[in-house]
Amino acid sequence: MKKIALVFSFWITTLQVFLPAPAHAEKRPYVLDRAHCQLNFIGEALFVSAHGYFEKWDADLQIDRDNLENSSVALTIETASLNTRVERRDNHLRSADFFDAANHPQIKFVSTKVSRVDDKNFNLTGDLTIRGITKPVQVPVKLVFLREGDARFKGEFQVNRRDFGMNYNSRMNPVEDLVTIQFDMHLVDKAVMEAQQQQRQQQRLPDAPRPPR
Repeated sequence: MKKIALVFSFWITTLQVFLPAPAHAEKRPYVLDRAHCQLNFIGEALFVSAHGYFEKWDADLQIDRDNLENSSVALTIETASLNTRVERRDNHLRSADFFDAANHPQIKFVSTKVSRVDDKNFNLTGDLTIRGITKPVQVPVKLVFLREGDARFKGEFQVNRRDFGMNYNSRMNPVEDLVTIQFDMHLVDKAVMEAQQQQRQQQRLPDAPRPPR
């Protein structure tokens, strides 16, 4: 019996050494599907609500599909790329009265924690930097879908512009302190996207000429 037990123990140990370890959940890089991503803002004022968006921005997205709390996000926005469809207003927003784009060309957000609320809702905590001032913010995020190879997230939150040194106001057209930020992002697994691009490129390549007989 002892010999049988020793042999059995030997084979179990051998299997543990040579069999591959079970796969662990890990973060994978995702990229923005540019045609299906939006980063908008709404500034309230007496005369009109200014609806705008940023034209140039990028993101470093590390998504753990099996454990979204292990994911991370870093956004970089080109400040001067804001667009509210009114040139005069855009130039004023780029000035030192508001974003001061000449001295602070980028807005940044770096996540520090992801917390699950339920199956579809999460809180994304991170550091938001505007005009060189960094403040912690909490961003509610809704998971629209999560599939093999892609995902979609959206959400809305508010920031106080005065927290970031934007203290300008107008007597004729007073501006509210709270600004609404809206985002809607379709993300694609980087490896999946690169494989699809490679496949499309190969399909476009002409067939190699056959050697003459």
